[in-house]
Amino acid sequence: MFNELKEIKMIENLFKGKNLRFIMFGGKGGVGKTSCAAATSVWAAEHLNKEILILSTDPAHSLSDSFNQNLSGGEVKKVQGLKNLYGLEINPQKEYAKYQDAMQSPQAASMPEEFKPFMEGMGDLSEMQNVMPPGADESFAFAKVLEFIENAEYDLIFFDTAPTGHTLRLLSLPEVLGSFYGKIIKMQMALRDFWGKFKGFFKRKEYETDTLAQMNKLQETIDNVADELKDPTKTSFVIVMIAEAMSIYETEDLISYLNLYEIPFSNIIVNMLFPEQVDCEFCSARRTFQQKHLEEIHYRNDGSYAITEVPLFSTEITGLERLKELSRLLLP
Repeated sequence: MFNELKEIKMIENLFKGKNLRFIMFGGKGGVGKTSCAAATSVWAAEHLNKEILILSTDPAHSLSDSFNQNLSGGEVKKVQGLKNLYGLEINPQKEYAKYQDAMQSPQAASMPEEFKPFMEGMGDLSEMQNVMPPGADESFAFAKVLEFIENAEYDLIFFDTAPTGHTLRLLSLPEVLGSFYGKIIKMQMALRDFWGKFKGFFKRKEYETDTLAQMNKLQETIDNVADELKDPTKTSFVIVMIAEAMSIYETEDLISYLNLYEIPFSNIIVNMLFPEQVDCEFCSARRTFQQKHLEEIHYRNDGSYAITEVPLFSTEITGLERLKELSRLLLP
């Protein structure tokens, strides 16, 4: 492992004087987000008296590889070797299957005969129900966030997010869904008032449904999530990047969107740095290349976030012991 760096600024401010509920790791693909998220969750499990969950919202999961343990299948599993750390790789197909089951529920059977002609005009939607729509990965990841906030089973949740584009769509969902369901609720209330005017024409009672109550509850939950994600005492976003131009530009975009959605962040990890002084021509050339970009990263910092420099490991970071090794570089 290369660790001959002059200074490594620790991301200790992530936990100092805070009682965070959510810590999200994001950035460009291939920069080591999963390793950094997993290592930080291991540190937290060892040093904090909390029940901790780390979940992956990346469609191309690598959390299982990091822990060298199967965390797939869409079910929470205990991380081996730690009593208070659990892992989950979200399975969009499994979550979508649950959605399909809900869509095929027998509720329509209780609908009054007078309303059935209107529903028959809607046609057969079963074909649409069998196709997972675009953006489903982010939607079902967000649905899981709602689930965990509701049951409050875990004190601290780490998110190993997908590359930047997916993450931005995930972060925008509270605002998008909040607006969408708000409009749906208003529309349903208007329709209910409209049909209420005709109830005298029917002998049967007005068709009652708890759909409006459920949607109001969902709207309330989405609003709560949005508030929690914007609360700096509960949420922190950690950006992971490498000392290359493309990563710098993508990080700038990510910071702009974090500010737009009011997501708190105060840490950047610059990962995979080559050593400065080593008897290796290739390594020296790479470090010289990285140094120019590293200086730019520090220059762009307006003092609002800490920068943690992490060396390149000579081998893959997999398994609990290797994650602990990385965690000691990230945190004191």
